[in-house]
Amino acid sequence: MDDDAARRAAVERFLALVAAGEPDLLEGALEIARAADPSADAEQARAEIDRLAVGITDVDALVHRLFVEEGFHGDSEDYYDPRNSSLIEVLGRRTGIPITLAVLCVEVGRRAGVALEPVGMPGHFLVHPVGSARHLDPFTGEMLDREQCERRFRESTGLGPEVAFDDAFLAPVSSEAVLVRMLANLRGIHRTRGDLAQLGWVLRMRLALPGVSAVEVAELAEIRGRRAAFGEAAALLEHWAEHLPRDADELRRHARRWRAHLN
Repeated sequence: MDDDAARRAAVERFLALVAAGEPDLLEGALEIARAADPSADAEQARAEIDRLAVGITDVDALVHRLFVEEGFHGDSEDYYDPRNSSLIEVLGRRTGIPITLAVLCVEVGRRAGVALEPVGMPGHFLVHPVGSARHLDPFTGEMLDREQCERRFRESTGLGPEVAFDDAFLAPVSSEAVLVRMLANLRGIHRTRGDLAQLGWVLRMRLALPGVSAVEVAELAEIRGRRAAFGEAAALLEHWAEHLPRDADELRRHARRWRAHLN
């Protein structure tokens, strides 16, 4: 199977996973990684996560294993390297961004019987040990109290004291929400780089999850239109016009523009 076919297969597996209901976090993250690099070895990644969990009995042991013994750390040199958004690359390189390192912590904890929750704090992803008053910063391996979480929030967002730090920022989020944020990160990276091939599969996955915006739909239609798939671009826009009524007129206008290329 060539890379394009393998990438399409990864996207289809992801879509099926999401369509079945609350998706498994690890499997969703692995399909994102396999779409990014069709040669990535998901089975080896699963085995490595199993290995990392052996002998862990509590949060302190998990933190020591991952961040001291195994050397996982945040990539402060090239934060927007797309490899940092691939769980398989993170396992191999031992470096990543908060969200992929958070997924690693949650999945190692799951295998070890240590209950951890992903926390989608604005600007900086965290992990919450269930029943604890503290949160783990997966970028640094530090355990944070509420005041330190707020400090991370302000450092990462640049927001000052005029914006209140809401306890809702520290609420756990669903697997779907984690996958949405992983794809949003990749969307931003590939848009900035102008990498339409990578952006295309990211948007296909993104449109299968909740909270789709008209801008995301229009971006995927644009990619298809640039490849002369004018009918596909128009059909995509018309489909989403039925599901995004507030943006329906604009989406249909874009659809007419692409259909005009068929004449």
